[in-house]
Amino acid sequence: MGRKAKYDEVVVPAGPGRKSKKQSDPTFPKGLIVKDASSLSHRQKQRAKKRQLKSKAQKAKSNEPKKKKMKESVIQAAKKDDNETESEESEEVASGDEHEVPEVQMPLANAEDSDASNSDAESEDSDAKDDETEDEDEEEESNLLPIEKANKKLKKKQEKERKLAAEEMQESITHQDIFTFPTAEELANPVSLQDVQQRIRDVIIVLSDFKRLRDKDRARKEYIDLLRTDLCMYFSYNDFLMEKLMQIFPMNELLEYLEASEVQRPMTIRTNSLKTRRRDLAQALINRGVNLDPIGKWTKVGLVVYSSQVPMGATPEYLAGHYILQGASSFLPVIALDPKENERVLDMCSAPGGKSSHIAALMKNTGVLFSNDVNRDRIKAVIGNFHRLGIVNSVICSYDGRKIPSIIKGFDRVLLDAPCTGTGVVAKDPGVKINKDELDVQRCCTLQRELLLAAIDSVNARSDTGGIIVYSTCSILPEENEWIVDYALKKRDVKLVPTGLDFGEEGFTNYRHHRFHPTLKLTRRFYPHTHNMDGFFVAKLKKFSNMVVKQEIVEDDDATSE
Repeated sequence: MGRKAKYDEVVVPAGPGRKSKKQSDPTFPKGLIVKDASSLSHRQKQRAKKRQLKSKAQKAKSNEPKKKKMKESVIQAAKKDDNETESEESEEVASGDEHEVPEVQMPLANAEDSDASNSDAESEDSDAKDDETEDEDEEEESNLLPIEKANKKLKKKQEKERKLAAEEMQESITHQDIFTFPTAEELANPVSLQDVQQRIRDVIIVLSDFKRLRDKDRARKEYIDLLRTDLCMYFSYNDFLMEKLMQIFPMNELLEYLEASEVQRPMTIRTNSLKTRRRDLAQALINRGVNLDPIGKWTKVGLVVYSSQVPMGATPEYLAGHYILQGASSFLPVIALDPKENERVLDMCSAPGGKSSHIAALMKNTGVLFSNDVNRDRIKAVIGNFHRLGIVNSVICSYDGRKIPSIIKGFDRVLLDAPCTGTGVVAKDPGVKINKDELDVQRCCTLQRELLLAAIDSVNARSDTGGIIVYSTCSILPEENEWIVDYALKKRDVKLVPTGLDFGEEGFTNYRHHRFHPTLKLTRRFYPHTHNMDGFFVAKLKKFSNMVVKQEIVEDDDATSE
């Protein structure tokens, strides 16, 4: 049952109950509603002054129509006087003119005063408008967020940079137009390296459009000789190596290559997949204050190190064998070799063991890996790295690679990272720029030919999974790369196959007056200015016959019969 209704009682109007309290009027602290002049900031005072100036300018502007009306009334009165004086006699006209001159002059003076006041008012208006725009800009800046202010500053900076770039371009164009061939005294006594650098750029521009920009009294050879001497002076190369580089690269690309070769490549490490994963290693190193990233999509074990608070060759992870310091270009030959589990693999020139340990990791410590190097002192580094990295499927030996086929054969895969002049690793060894000459290149070429033929002979062409030879060098000279592979194609039953590398430039099929086998486009070249790694060359060969044609013996027989 509910409560009974009481109809006799008067209904009380709704309102605040007995317990509810009426809220009092709000109270504000002093200076919040009406600010004192003493509490204003410096910028607020400046704005107040601008407002006062603005109000004065508006008042002056409002007084302008009155002055204009006065001016019109004075001019009309002068016209009436002129009409009246025309009807009078000549003497009276003359006397009237004498009296009219000051009357006409007075309104003109008044007009000049009004014009001056108008100009003053206009200047005040323009000043007021400028003040308004400045005030608005300041208000906008005060209302902007910090990130918006930073964006505004960045845009201003970019505009300045664009203007400077346009000015520099204009200067270079004008300088290009007035380029003159230097005298013998200027060449013998250069003022500064900046002048040499500017002359290099000018000569490259002239050579890019030689027909239009050339000096008619100068031949192309003179410009090329001048460019070579300037490049040798600026980058500290000898004439032989600079001439070789000028034959390989176009002029614009040559300058990019030389500048990139002066800068050290970023430090890279390779994860030892036998002991850890790249994700776990990266997390452990990040916790130690190392700033790193994956090298790229082409490798699953490489990391590039930008900065480190600890020495990368002394961390607990390094000592435990979780990674090895290795250049990015050294990953490429092993990726091209692609070793499989339970295979017999030979690394003919293995020291210091970076590529051999990578092969063992891909083989997952199965099969047999023969790591050979002719230098007994360098082979000690291989032993130390293998112990640290936990590699147990290797046989380390020290033989001359040219004699290996007479000692052991039947390998499924062979990696030959041949000794070379090192023209691709100038950043690591700057002495290459002045130490190498034609004789060094010839010695390396002879050794590389013999080693490649020995590597081919030690491979079993009937292998079910292999029969693969990978030839690589850290040189960019065609004499040590395409020439050697082309020689092997003529001497042995091998063919070039794709390397399996998705990037890199194709090998040369023609170089100057030389013509190579068309399949040499399957080889790959890597440069510091395009791939941000040391200069490298990789070729992958497949052997399809174990027969060796003994051409030397046939030639000797022909000579004896004659």
